[in-house]
Amino acid sequence: MGKWPCVTVHNLQRKISVNVPELEKFTGNAVQHSLQLQKGKQTDLRKSGEIFIWLVSDRRMALLHRRFLGQSGPTDVLTFQHGEIFISVETAQRHARAFGNSLLRELKLYIVHGLLHLHGFDDQTPADARKMKTTEEKILRCALSC
Repeated sequence: MGKWPCVTVHNLQRKISVNVPELEKFTGNAVQHSLQLQKGKQTDLRKSGEIFIWLVSDRRMALLHRRFLGQSGPTDVLTFQHGEIFISVETAQRHARAFGNSLLRELKLYIVHGLLHLHGFDDQTPADARKMKTTEEKILRCALSC
């Protein structure tokens, strides 16, 4: 597939102000950088015509987390193979404070994490998680400097 997927960011939560145009621009850059990895491998990211980023509340994320993973409470990011990435903005804000990041950087990190899951990366084992984290930081740096 020669063209990039179309990217849309939808802000479904109202508690925390988010720069949606900035996240859409960043996601477009991150998709391009992600697709340069794993060349020749058919992944959900490569097959997707569209990528949807859904910014949601902790309450909505907790419902999704229970329904699809059987776990209680909110999580930071959930990725679905058809190109949908759900991000809890409230969780992102808590983590940003804890790790000394801006909210925008934390959200961008979650977007990259979701894109890498779509692109065949996994974080189930410690070794895979380390590889994924290194790749996330690399894409974050590249996509931010574009």
